Amino acid sequence: MYLGIDLGTSSVKAVLIDDADAVVAEASEALTVERPHPDWSEQDPQGWWDATLVAIDRLREQAPVALAATAGIGLSGQMHGAVLLDAQDSVLRPCMLWNDGRAGAECAELEAALPELRRITGNIAMPGFTAPKLAWVRRHEPEVFSATRRVLLPKAYLRLKLSGEAVEEMSDASGTLWLDVAARDWSDAALEATGLSRAQMPRLVEGNAVSGRLRPDLAARWGMATPPVIAGGAGDNAASAIGLGATAAGDAFLSLGTSGVLWATTDRFRPNHAQAVHAFCHALPDTWHQMAVILAAAGSLEWWSAATGVAAGTLIDEIGPPPARPAEPLFLPYLSGERTPHNDTALRGGFFGLGWASDRRMLTQAVLEGVAFAFRDGLDALAAAGTEVRQALVTGGGSRSRSWVAILASALNIPLSRPVGGEHGAALGAARLGRMAATGEDPRMVCRPPAIAETIDPDPILAVAYQERQARFRAAFSSVKDMSR
Repeated sequence: MYLGIDLGTSSVKAVLIDDADAVVAEASEALTVERPHPDWSEQDPQGWWDATLVAIDRLREQAPVALAATAGIGLSGQMHGAVLLDAQDSVLRPCMLWNDGRAGAECAELEAALPELRRITGNIAMPGFTAPKLAWVRRHEPEVFSATRRVLLPKAYLRLKLSGEAVEEMSDASGTLWLDVAARDWSDAALEATGLSRAQMPRLVEGNAVSGRLRPDLAARWGMATPPVIAGGAGDNAASAIGLGATAAGDAFLSLGTSGVLWATTDRFRPNHAQAVHAFCHALPDTWHQMAVILAAAGSLEWWSAATGVAAGTLIDEIGPPPARPAEPLFLPYLSGERTPHNDTALRGGFFGLGWASDRRMLTQAVLEGVAFAFRDGLDALAAAGTEVRQALVTGGGSRSRSWVAILASALNIPLSRPVGGEHGAALGAARLGRMAATGEDPRMVCRPPAIAETIDPDPILAVAYQERQARFRAAFSSVKDMSR
């Protein structure tokens, strides 16, 4: 048996799988986010630990014998968070999360202080990354900064509580702006730019490697005679890739969640920081990946649902079958700025080209198409970095809509495949990494892709129409960019 623990922003999920990859038991416990000031987003790490204990205790209630047979544990987690610990490993302040935006000024200062930062890390300094957060603490909370003896990412804090070991793996470490992503090692120059040193960083391992063992007292709590090994694990998107079998160069998936991710696995480090493509290590050795990220994917539909007072499912139902032609209005989904390819938190969205015929159904179609056009911008940014995506899996809540997937397939002009059955996402990927750490198996034998329920090919006529509409979408962006200032 293998246990996967996924520390998300809204919950901690735990899933127990067997040697056949079947889910034996699963549980989750909700988390809350605190926003004490505009642009701030924080959580108390103690809440993560409490929720983890609750979730695993529930697994024991469901399947005590199976949980007792756990041989390996894998961890997945929300990326970029900053957990600051003192010399006794006590938490010094709430964790600033991936969507905390207070460190904008520090980003510019970091890049000025270290002109080689983008070359080393492969990424633009963004407020969500970890290093700018520490620069903010150094300026605004100097007493906390001076007391900081260790900096951990969220899932590494769980590992510390589970095993007593301070360890991180490559995919999550890539999101700190402290990792030399090509070399898969901490960059002393990047650390020095934020007043830190290698001594304050956790030890690095690969995601499928052993990072430690479960503490004996916790093993006894869950009925485990032998404390299982704990794998390095993965950041949330890399763990999802492990769960989807996206482990070889050319593998790709599109995640249509509140935010959106277009993932491509690569066999080497391929940055395109000019267009805000994330170039990170994968959770497996000698493997990297790129991500184009949009900030409001299914979140755009959620916003439109709230604005109209109509349930998102009803709005989707009103669309009916996949459309034969684009909606006349355009929608730009920049509700909270945009990441790829614009890297602009000030951008704002809107409808363009409204007319008397612009009813609710047409505007809903425009929202779905606007998200698809934003993904197309991301696809082109990946292509500019040398990565051709020819087909992709599609996951996330928005993928339940066949019409939306069909719109995306035509806008991207690639086939999109929907997996069979429920999604266990990052938690499943974490469990698979726990298995590899315990058994030493070849990742190709463990990271099998899911069965496919349906592959939706692009409509050739609609694909041409969307290509023309994409040009209008980009022209509208130029107007919004000026108006957002």
